[in-house]
Amino acid sequence: MTIPATEAVTGSGMAGLLPASTTAATDESKEMFLQLMVAQLRYQDPMNPADSSEFLAQNAQFTALEKMQAVADQTAMVLQATTAFGASSLVGRDVSYTLSDGTQGTGAVHGVSFGAAGPVLDVGGVDVPLASVLAVTDGSRAGQSSGPSEGQSSSTPSDPTTSAV
Repeated sequence: MTIPATEAVTGSGMAGLLPASTTAATDESKEMFLQLMVAQLRYQDPMNPADSSEFLAQNAQFTALEKMQAVADQTAMVLQATTAFGASSLVGRDVSYTLSDGTQGTGAVHGVSFGAAGPVLDVGGVDVPLASVLAVTDGSRAGQSSGPSEGQSSSTPSDPTTSAV
């Protein structure tokens, strides 16, 4: 009588195969792999044993996959931190944006909040997702006069980078 290797493995059914988090999925997949490997070794035919190099190769592949997943998780964390620092550096600057509903605007960034969807800028009371920003300019001149007001003339411009139109 032969017993399939999977019959000796105890598990929690399909619900146990679909965990909510990636870490839990990796841990459970590793546990399932090890249980299957032990079951195959336990119920193998003693007259025709399994090739140990095949088990070692499978274990090496599984370990490599685990390490790649860990690198991917760490890379995602670095990307989130970089995005957060980039968004926080926009405080005090002027941004132009277009929201998903087509609303366009420009204004100074007063603050940044961090949610599950990523950084959200506070632009004059409007919540603007970082992905909706089209342009960023230096907001240090906002509210400052760069020269004479309209209707007045000046013989020397106060800002050589601007030109009168």
